[in-house]
Amino acid sequence: MSYLDTRINTFAGYLRSLAEPGRENRSALADLRSGLGKQPGEAPRMHKHVVPYLGERQAPSDCWFYVAAAVFGAHPVHEQGRSLGECFRQLRQQRSESIEKRFLAILGSHPEDLPKHLANAAGLLKSANIGIDYICLIRDLVNWYAPDRKVQNRWAREFYRSETQDTQGGANNE
Repeated sequence: MSYLDTRINTFAGYLRSLAEPGRENRSALADLRSGLGKQPGEAPRMHKHVVPYLGERQAPSDCWFYVAAAVFGAHPVHEQGRSLGECFRQLRQQRSESIEKRFLAILGSHPEDLPKHLANAAGLLKSANIGIDYICLIRDLVNWYAPDRKVQNRWAREFYRSETQDTQGGANNE
């Protein structure tokens, strides 16, 4: 496991600890929510919760820890194995096809616009009680800049996967 993976796992564990039933840390969750829709670093109350999980030197991945923490503050329900593409697929099944526009806005967004789109996504997922895998979310955000757009393409496959593929265990490869 890489140093970054270790930091992501440790950070996600910390986030989950803030929302443990019966021990919820409302103050910390409010601190995290203060960054919702903002650029990383624009919400000073978040620093004490995020900085301890960043590396000693500033790295491009640091900003995504802030973004994921803000989303968690708004919707502190972790569900292992559920990427944002899968979450939106389930949301579309519960709501309507109008969810597709919001999902496509996320997929096509520039990294600077992504915090606002994810803030909206957190509200939608919270209202539908759909949890997010925050380890997966942070890893995906860290790879958002990849030239092959692997994250966006995987989320699209998960979102558009048919019910038939679900029951058959995935698409048939030809």
